[in-house]
Amino acid sequence: MPVKKRKSSAARLRPVPVNCPFCRGEVYPDYKNPSELAKYMTDRAKIIPKSRNGLCAKHQRRMSLAIKRARHLAFLPFTGGL
Repeated sequence: MPVKKRKSSAARLRPVPVNCPFCRGEVYPDYKNPSELAKYMTDRAKIIPKSRNGLCAKHQRRMSLAIKRARHLAFLPFTGGL
């Protein structure tokens, strides 16, 4: 029976280059736009880290705050649906 090789954690968590759409002025992280915020969340409603989504640090903080506000106002779920 062949043994499966596991990928190293470095290969799985390869960082994405910073291509922040908010720095380019395309859109702005706003809690009133849940469809835009959902792009930065997993299917289990977790916030994707900046190393995986390509946002700069400044806009990652604003995105996290907008997602948390949207959750509080029931625009987004706290947990993913099963």
